[in-house]
Amino acid sequence: MMTYQTIDPVALDLGVVQVRWYGLMYLIGFLSAWYYGTVRTRDSWRNWNKDQVSDLLFYCALGVILGGRLGYIFFYDFAHYISQPLDMLKIWQGGMSFHGGLLGVITTVWLYGRKINKSLLEITDFIAPFVTIGLFFGRIGNYINSELWGKVAPVDSPLAMLVYDHSLQTLVPKYPTQLLEALLEGLVLGVILWWYSRQQRGIGAVSGLFLLGYGSLRFLVEFWRMPDAQLGYLAWDWLTMGQILCLPMIAGGLFLIFFWSKRHATVS
Repeated sequence: MMTYQTIDPVALDLGVVQVRWYGLMYLIGFLSAWYYGTVRTRDSWRNWNKDQVSDLLFYCALGVILGGRLGYIFFYDFAHYISQPLDMLKIWQGGMSFHGGLLGVITTVWLYGRKINKSLLEITDFIAPFVTIGLFFGRIGNYINSELWGKVAPVDSPLAMLVYDHSLQTLVPKYPTQLLEALLEGLVLGVILWWYSRQQRGIGAVSGLFLLGYGSLRFLVEFWRMPDAQLGYLAWDWLTMGQILCLPMIAGGLFLIFFWSKRHATVS
């Protein structure tokens, strides 16, 4: 069984300014998504250009950061941040919600769509495949920060890693669910969306597949993840906040794939 080697969260210490791995992972994710987005503009039928991709990524970054932080505050630890409001600004310590980030991106790209005369689903169909790049690097950032570890695993589990537990002051086998999410929600879902979006689809189909794929995979991984300490399990000793937030994603994905996209023109 592998042992987790503690990684200094500070990648570069310049004295007054510290560059943290967590922030670098976000930066690498955005740059990689921008590059992939520019590659997708080579297909003339997509009707996107490189300048629009650059502007779009700015709006997406804004939505991810603001929505992700606000989502974590409201969905996962509202009481703490009300009592310690300055902690809201400490994003380098972690505390970002994917579901909040998704809502933030939906809001900002909707605003950008009004500017360039594109519908929300036209934009989300275009960006859905490279959202998974950001998901991949974001989960690597969680791993470097040594956060979001899964449940305690059997000592003979091939999937577990030995992690130092500060409360028990000893090494404990835990599931590295950050890496599992990076694999499933980042790489696997990314490849599926890349393959699916190579051809023109009905409006909303690619967005629907993203919602369905992410929602289903995240719901599954939650069985190995530890629920947030301040929330615990919300029902039946297994249902987590993450799973509850995934249910409307799954329902929305099914609706877009099997109903909406069938009734709208083929673009993407």
